[in-house]
Amino acid sequence: MSTPRATPPRVPPADRGATRIADQVVAKIAAQAAREALAAQPGGPPPAGGAARPAGLAGSVGSAGPAAPHATVTVHHDIARVRVSLELDYPSDLAAQCAGVRRQVVRRIEECAAMSVPEVDIDIEHLHTAHTPGSAVRDRKLR
Repeated sequence: MSTPRATPPRVPPADRGATRIADQVVAKIAAQAAREALAAQPGGPPPAGGAARPAGLAGSVGSAGPAAPHATVTVHHDIARVRVSLELDYPSDLAAQCAGVRRQVVRRIEECAAMSVPEVDIDIEHLHTAHTPGSAVRDRKLR
């Protein structure tokens, strides 16, 4: 005959610990969300693996493909402050592209990391003109 095992007392959720999502993980979510937002816009980049040079997301000088957006994130408790850096073609509707990136970054971080995102700063690191292939307006940051 076996002896019944005593069930340990339930520990309240607040005392069990917490899951912490690293800033770098949230930054990767933000960078991917920026790529998704730019791809969803008219003339955006082709799906992953596409070879065509997209309108709206430009490649670096001398590179074969578009420069991927990158992000830096600071997380404090469950609040993420995000800065996304992009390279875009010019002329194009920069404000609309940035607004789309902001919306998608906020939505994806809230979905994937359950964090609130009160601000998303966008840095446009390079503007590439369609008229002069390979030339870029460098070191200009627009907000």
